[in-house]
Amino acid sequence: MTIRPGNIEDLDQLRKLALRSWSQFQDELTPENWQQLFNILNNLETYTTLLDKADCIVCETAEKAIVGMAFLVPSGHATEIYKSEWCIIRFLTVDPEYGSKGIGRQLTEKCIELAKSHNEQTIALHTSEMMNRARHIYERLGFTILREIEPRFGKKYWLYTLDLA
Repeated sequence: MTIRPGNIEDLDQLRKLALRSWSQFQDELTPENWQQLFNILNNLETYTTLLDKADCIVCETAEKAIVGMAFLVPSGHATEIYKSEWCIIRFLTVDPEYGSKGIGRQLTEKCIELAKSHNEQTIALHTSEMMNRARHIYERLGFTILREIEPRFGKKYWLYTLDLA
């Protein structure tokens, strides 16, 4: 497995990875919520928008298949959830066939390393009750729950932060 920067040439693989990975949660969502999430995941603009403003990190096999991805959005991109002074991990995703191989942890560590190299002070992310394995990775790396946020797709979500200073 190789961790490398992702780019626009990876666009279709990023979309397919997200669909493969997030489809494992389809049965946990209502049909309406699944369709809403599917539409986001299947839309190439979701990834082009992130590629335009964020560092993309991918994990690929020796055969050049992308089996993990994450985006690190630099500070200055405030949303209803995130403060402007925070950098943000988005769409950290691992192919279910490659779960439990440490890819999620490696991608998270690479995001932390990148954030530190950009002199970021705080790194944030949000995750849900569907993502217990991911939540354990974040917590082991020092992220703490700042607060519960508005539910998304009918599920509980939490805002996590990690102080990098």
